[in-house]
Amino acid sequence: MFDSVRDDIAATLDEIRAAGLHKPERVIGTPQSATVGVTAGGRPGDVLNFCANNYLGLADHPEVIAAAHEALDRWGYGMASVRFICGTQEVHKELEGRLSSFLGQEDTILYSSCFDANGGVFETLLGAEDAVISDALNHASIIDGIRLSKARRFRYANRDMADLEKQLKEATEGGARRKLVVTDGVFSMDGYVAPLADICDLAERYDAMVMVDDSHAVGFVGPGGRGTPELHGVMDRVDIITGTLGKALGGASGGYVAARAEIVALLRQRSRPYLFSNTLAPVIAAASLKVIDLLESAGELREQLAANTALFRSRMTEEGFDLLPGDHAIAPVMIGDAAVAGRMAELLLERGVYVIGFSYPVVPQGQARIRVQLSAAHSTEDVNRAVDAFVAVRGELA
Repeated sequence: MFDSVRDDIAATLDEIRAAGLHKPERVIGTPQSATVGVTAGGRPGDVLNFCANNYLGLADHPEVIAAAHEALDRWGYGMASVRFICGTQEVHKELEGRLSSFLGQEDTILYSSCFDANGGVFETLLGAEDAVISDALNHASIIDGIRLSKARRFRYANRDMADLEKQLKEATEGGARRKLVVTDGVFSMDGYVAPLADICDLAERYDAMVMVDDSHAVGFVGPGGRGTPELHGVMDRVDIITGTLGKALGGASGGYVAARAEIVALLRQRSRPYLFSNTLAPVIAAASLKVIDLLESAGELREQLAANTALFRSRMTEEGFDLLPGDHAIAPVMIGDAAVAGRMAELLLERGVYVIGFSYPVVPQGQARIRVQLSAAHSTEDVNRAVDAFVAVRGELA
């Protein structure tokens, strides 16, 4: 039966390659770190890694690795079940409590990924008589989660508070029972930070709840690394925080919803990705507890990340590159043409700098870019070397 569609799929793949939109997967033969060894699909040997979400450099931290080893001996490899059957261990409850305390929320529920967390919230909380108001640049997991619900859908232009108020007013006048405003804390393709204080002001004016996906902020944004709600002083005004354990918090996998107690209690009873997916592996839960220990004394790491980010952004700007404005560790270098972005990434890899070109459908047509991601594990020399490579490759392409 597949023979009837094989040629169509092959033609689609050819079109993707011809448009410069193909996304190769390079293989690394080392732990995730500031320097990695590329073994296939690119330059062999050690290269500087500027494309991981390893913001604090904890993915190969010796204390995190030691905690994982200890957890394997104590808790075993996997749960082989879902939470409400026989898939909950003490380590899972401990992690939920620590995350709640760290994020300033009443309770937390763990998921196998933040994609699943976002996929399990909207359908559980919202029905056909409700409304969800979503930022236009929200992550794909939020978009897909909203599609699973029967709620009326409203979309506002990225960080545009006038448009948000317009959508809230329309949802209110339409008789929505519940209203939920949802936004990324940091928009992953741009590094822009959501104006949460203004969002909370509008939400309170229109009696709406606020949900933030803070995957690209928790651990290093805000004075204590508690994310964008802490940065904007609204930790007590955000009703739902979703996030991942797979970025700054050790880089493994797993996600969570930290929220009002009643919301979490309902998710435990009704959220389909939670009820029908295996429990987070205990080794990840235990290692994440060690990560939280480190976060509570990670001021130097956050300072190093901020310094690396400022250096890269200032030097690249001085060299005439077009960077989206901001001070987040996501530093998009705007290229425009997808094929050029892909070729530039290949040439940078040849010079020992591992980055990825992003193009449609990950970003809008004509807005291809190389998304550089800084880490506290990078040295000043690493950052300067990356900028020098960008300059050299630009000259080669010209």
